[in-house]
Amino acid sequence: MQSLRILVMALLIGSWSFGQEQTYTFTLEEAIAFALENNYSAVNADRDVLDAKKQKWETIAAGLPQINGAIGYQNQLIQPVSQIPAEFFGGEPGTFQTVVFGQPQSAVASATLTQQIFDGSYIVGVQATKAFMSFSANNKEKTQLEVRKAVTEAYGNVLLALESVQILEKNIENLEKNLFETTKIFENGLGDEESVEQLQITLSSVQNQLKNGIRLQEITLQMLNLVMGIAIDAPTQLTENLDILTQKQIDFELLESDFELENNVDYKLANNLNEQRYFELKLAKSRALPTLNAFVNYGANSFAQNFDFLNRGQNWFEQSIVGVDLSIPIFSSGKRSATTARAKIALEKAETQLTEAEEQIRLQLQSSKSEYILAIEEYETAKNNLNLAERIENKNQIKYAEGLASSFELRQAQTQLYDAQQGYLQSMVEVINKKTILQTILNNEL
Repeated sequence: MQSLRILVMALLIGSWSFGQEQTYTFTLEEAIAFALENNYSAVNADRDVLDAKKQKWETIAAGLPQINGAIGYQNQLIQPVSQIPAEFFGGEPGTFQTVVFGQPQSAVASATLTQQIFDGSYIVGVQATKAFMSFSANNKEKTQLEVRKAVTEAYGNVLLALESVQILEKNIENLEKNLFETTKIFENGLGDEESVEQLQITLSSVQNQLKNGIRLQEITLQMLNLVMGIAIDAPTQLTENLDILTQKQIDFELLESDFELENNVDYKLANNLNEQRYFELKLAKSRALPTLNAFVNYGANSFAQNFDFLNRGQNWFEQSIVGVDLSIPIFSSGKRSATTARAKIALEKAETQLTEAEEQIRLQLQSSKSEYILAIEEYETAKNNLNLAERIENKNQIKYAEGLASSFELRQAQTQLYDAQQGYLQSMVEVINKKTILQTILNNEL
């Protein structure tokens, strides 16, 4: 009996442990690496590359030998009749004899081998597969960069929400202490009611901010889970500290790093479009060339009164054909020339768009560098402003306790401190995000 209880307890504990959700723990780089493997868009980008490989072989295989088989069966429920002169059978001239040709049931089996000998569009299609594979690879790279950027932003937003809640809780604790002391002073007749009311207003406002911060904390974590490709309600823990992470993201050497335009993924995609238009022009020109195909056909027919085609003694009459098909475009009323002209215009437009993309990317690089420097400068300013706001608020606390400052002045100092706190947190997130944008343009890591 004791052994039975132990077995039951072991099963219960095992099933409970199995039912527990997996807890995920990530640094920023670990979260990025996880998302590159599990993000929904990243997973589909991998499938797109695989699909491109299959499409490449599909294009190549179209020009290789093709064998097709066919089996047919017919049963003439009412056979057609023919009339021939009766004198062929010794009858009277001018009369006709009704006859039925053939047997009511027939079967045919055949196989045809076809081989493309020359087709200009096939040659162009095979050449274009390389460009298509390049596009798929670049599109995957673009997706990876977007995932990296999205994870970084989501990760920073979670840390921002966590830090905001901690600061707001601390602010509320201080406000409640101030309100308690001010209320006691007022009740003892040594203070005014307005001071109590001012603190109540401030406390209510900060409490509402805390409630919203707690909600945002959950929402931002769910958004991070979604970007990483896991269930939004999965328990996830972040091991980074916002301040330390921001310090890591300050990298002035990044501003001096070499920029290779060919590394930028938007340039690669624009170049892919240029290649696509080039092959479309070649394809339009190739349609003016003749096409040549060869074929070999082998088959057999059989006829019977009943369905005896599977019997070994059934007679099958063989047939075979070999031949070539040559198709020569002669006159299309200007359709082919118009198609070729349109393809040439599309190529010229793509070349112009590529030049425009080059200039836009260079402008984006300069703008991104400027915004990254500004984010670092604003971070340093926000840190200093926070220190000043804390000192000002602390001085006003002392003055207020000694009766040298009004409740309105204290509230102004507190509001200024709260704004400085949020500004400091937001400046750290901006440093992280602006660096990610610059890295995306440079594309040195991937």
